[in-house]
Amino acid sequence: MILGIDPGLENTGWGVIEENSNIKHQNLKLIDCGVILTDKNKKSEERLGKIYNDLENIISRFGITEMAIETLFFAKNAKSALKVAEAIGVIKVCGKKNNLTVAEYTPLQVKLALVGYGRAEKEQVEIMVRDSLNLTELITPSHASDAVAVALTHGFTMKI
Repeated sequence: MILGIDPGLENTGWGVIEENSNIKHQNLKLIDCGVILTDKNKKSEERLGKIYNDLENIISRFGITEMAIETLFFAKNAKSALKVAEAIGVIKVCGKKNNLTVAEYTPLQVKLALVGYGRAEKEQVEIMVRDSLNLTELITPSHASDAVAVALTHGFTMKI
């Protein structure tokens, strides 16, 4: 089971996929996805603690063996980048504490893996997530879709 993460302090998207060897042309299957929401009125350490605890519950509930995180590529706002970096740190520690293999992918790598073009639009990635998993609708909210895209990137990359 692969857990994909789209990190953020306010919204951390997550998506769980598994390899299904019973289906010939579709090896990856969506199990579940969602978003961990934190209260912006709380202190950052409480918000980071919630992300950690919720991720541990997800790891335990789904029997996760691998974690893939989208990393910061660049940020226009240094303050928000620092908050995302804190969340990434907590997520990595959670993965390590739960004996997971932790991989990191830039947004460029995710776009290349799913669309084949590093400057693809967000909507193109969402469509490829839907099509790669043979879903009838796009995954919402976008943070969850982004997390599933990261998990798919890891799944595709590990097969090469």
